[in-house]
Amino acid sequence: MTLWSCQDKEDIQVTSEDFHASVDKVTQVMVHDIFSPPVASRIFAYPNIAAYEIMAYQQPGYNSLVGHVDELLAIPKPQDTTQLNFELAALVAHIELSKRLIFSEEKIETFRDSLYTKWNTTNPTQFENSKKYGLQVADFIGQWMDKDNYKETRTMPKFSVYSDDPSRWQPTPPAYMDGIEPHWSKIRPFTMDSAAQFKPAPPPAFSMEKGSKFHKELEEVYNISNEITAKGDSSEEVQIAQFWDCNPYVSITRGHLMFATKKITPGAHWIGITKIACRKNDLDFINTVNAYTKTSIGIFEGFISCWDEKYRSNLIRPETLINQHFDDSWKPILQTPPFPEYTSGHSVVSGSASTVLTAIFGDNYQFDDDTEIPYGLPIRSFESFNKAADEAAVSRLYGGIHYRAAIDIGLTQGRQLGQFVVNKLNITPLNKS
Repeated sequence: MTLWSCQDKEDIQVTSEDFHASVDKVTQVMVHDIFSPPVASRIFAYPNIAAYEIMAYQQPGYNSLVGHVDELLAIPKPQDTTQLNFELAALVAHIELSKRLIFSEEKIETFRDSLYTKWNTTNPTQFENSKKYGLQVADFIGQWMDKDNYKETRTMPKFSVYSDDPSRWQPTPPAYMDGIEPHWSKIRPFTMDSAAQFKPAPPPAFSMEKGSKFHKELEEVYNISNEITAKGDSSEEVQIAQFWDCNPYVSITRGHLMFATKKITPGAHWIGITKIACRKNDLDFINTVNAYTKTSIGIFEGFISCWDEKYRSNLIRPETLINQHFDDSWKPILQTPPFPEYTSGHSVVSGSASTVLTAIFGDNYQFDDDTEIPYGLPIRSFESFNKAADEAAVSRLYGGIHYRAAIDIGLTQGRQLGQFVVNKLNITPLNKS
């Protein structure tokens, strides 16, 4: 219950739709600014945590993340709760911290200022008191955020691709980009004791000998891709691959020109699914913030766990080997992203996010996923979050960018991690304490 005294000015109403709008704005800016999937997961997580801690301070039954999330300390207590709107303070903290994490700050500021004008007109005292507290908490969480090693990783060396090892990852066409975020395993986790806590079994031993497990998986990628291509772009497999592409930077070549088409990241897709579930359940503000926060933590941990393995195994992508040994003109249905193959990032993150969402909303939760409509793709319907994760994972095989082991083992890796997050954060279903 929000605490403030009765005044001649009406109370400011801040709803779950206001929070959805803030998250959506952040997603739009991240697409515009072209953040990599791991970095995008960080941009989602910290602002959500700031908003959650404010609401958990006020609402009984919603435990603080202090003691459950590494190095997080209790947020400052408000000095005066008179005319303090906690929902407004939480949204201010979310907007402010989001603004600090993206490049195009003016886009967030325009969104913020439109809300500030409305709130200030409705009740200036309540607005100022609540804004002051929201900014105070944003500063506090920001100080904790700045100690997660992110800034240090910005100055670390690029990933070296020079090697005589034929199994080692190499940049792929058309842009031949450097491997992104090779030091992401050094980012401080929220719940894991280390980036390697959920270290998966190693991939099948590299071998180009016909009949070896690795060679069979390479052939599978090539054969399935050719079968799908023969069916045409309208095939179910192509639609699945495209729906879950979630590559934030797809390079397109036209003659001597190269340009990019911008899309959401895998984490952003699952944040979109979180919004769908919140709206379907008509959740209030605190429950909406809770769902976003716990899911974004699962996504964040998933990228740390996955990227730790990617740059440990440094496995070469199917496209490189198929071009070298099978068909030099072959192209995957999806553009190969710029980092090592094993394990599949979408599989790990989908496994983790779907497990957290299942813990909140329940299993066999049917939903219609319209997340990709802004990018020209139709709605897909799913019987559960787990079914959606299964499809997201296999989309990497249909797309021609992952071997079977990276998909299956990655999904298991993500689900084990997701269950750990559920247990560590004491996530319980809706309407239960």
